[in-house]
Amino acid sequence: MPLGYEANMSQPNINHRRSLQIFSSLTLVASLLGIYAIANPAINGYLPCLINCEVVAANELLNQNQEIASLINLKKLDKKAISLVIEKSKYKLTVYYQKKPIKSYAIVLGANPKDDKLRQGDKRTPEGIFRVKELYYHSEWSKFILLDYPNQDSWRKFSQAKARGEVKVNDDIGGEIGIHGVEKGQDWLIDRRINWTWGCISLKNKDVDEIYPLLQRGTIIQILH
Repeated sequence: MPLGYEANMSQPNINHRRSLQIFSSLTLVASLLGIYAIANPAINGYLPCLINCEVVAANELLNQNQEIASLINLKKLDKKAISLVIEKSKYKLTVYYQKKPIKSYAIVLGANPKDDKLRQGDKRTPEGIFRVKELYYHSEWSKFILLDYPNQDSWRKFSQAKARGEVKVNDDIGGEIGIHGVEKGQDWLIDRRINWTWGCISLKNKDVDEIYPLLQRGTIIQILH
C-alpha cells in the first residue's frame, strides 16, 4: 500500500469503515450477552435490558424518592414480569417491570467490586444472568435474596480460569451469593459506597424490604459490569 494511502481515502469511505467497526463491536457484545439466553430460551421473554428496553441514565437513580407502590399496581402485580438489573460500575440496582425500568436503588458490592467472581474468597460479585433461588428473612441484614450462583455459566468461567492458571487446582467456586440489607444503623455503608461484602449485593434495609415482595423463585437477575 503506498505511503499516505489512508490519509488520501475519501471521508465517506472512512465513515463507512468506522460504522462497520462499531456495528461489529456491538454485534459481538450482543452475541456474548446472548449466549446464556440462547441456551436457556425459557428466560428470553424476561431478559430486562438486551433488546427493546428503555434506557436509564448512568448516574441516575430512577424514581428514587417515590415508593414502588406508587409506580406499580401491586394488587395486579405479575411477578413473572419483574426482573432486576444490577450495574456494578454504576453501583445501581434497577427494578424492571414488563421490560421497563421502574425504580433504581443505590448498592454496594464485594470488596473487589470491579472484577467478575471466579472462586471462593476473591470478594468479587459475579456477573451474568441468574435466578432467585430462595428468599428469606435475615437476622442481621433484614432480608436475603439468594441467587443460583454458581450456575452453568459460572462453572464454565471457573473451568476456563483453572485452565488459564488464574484459579488454583484446589480452589472452590464459592456460593451463597445474594442480595441483602445491612446491619441496623449501617445505611451509611451505602451512602459512602463502602464495598463491605464478600461478593453479595447490599442495599439499605428499607430498599431491600421494598423489592423483596416483588420477587419470587425464578426471578431473573442480570448482573452487568
